[in-house]
Formats: sequence, structure tokens, C-alpha cells
Amino acid sequence: MEWVRFIAAVICLAFAAIMEIIAIYGVYRFRFVMNRMHAAAIGDTLALLLGALGLVILKGLSWFSLKMILVVILLWMTSSISSHVIMRMELCIDEESIDLERIDM
Repeated sequence: MEWVRFIAAVICLAFAAIMEIIAIYGVYRFRFVMNRMHAAAIGDTLALLLGALGLVILKGLSWFSLKMILVVILLWMTSSISSHVIMRMELCIDEESIDLERIDM
């Protein structure tokens, strides 16, 4: 039974690493900030869930598991709020319409 838990945890952690690699590729592949934010947010939330789930399966039900679940919940709430704030800032600041030659530095 211990091997089944270990294999399930390794599978979850491996998929978390794969999701992070895909998110990193998406961040560098896309050109616009909003597309990059979408790739990063989707990858991070799924990778966070799978990584925490793998650690909870590996460790078993304990106070550590409760802490990991609370970390996932808090990071999910703050990640969506921070992504929303960055998106709103990007909509307010249009980089392509700024004439950099006219700005004195």
C-alpha cells in the first residue's frame, strides 16, 4: 500500500513539473502581457494544486496536510487578485501608444 501512495505522489509531482514547464514556455512564447499572464496563471494554479496534492498524498493526513491545503487556498485567492490588478494596469497603460523619443530622460 505504501508503494501505491508513493507512485501516486510521484505522478502528481511529475505532472506539476510538466505544467510549470508548459507555463514557462507559454510565458516566453506569447508576445502580449495579457496572453503571458493567462499562460502563467493557468499553469501556476494547476501546478500548485498537483504539487500540493502530491505532497499531501506522500505525507498522509496530518497537520502538514492541513497546512498545505491552506497554502493552496490562500495562493489561489491571492494569485487571481494579483493577476487581475496587473491586467487592469496593462489596460490603463498602453505601451505602443507612448512615443519614447519625445520623453526626456
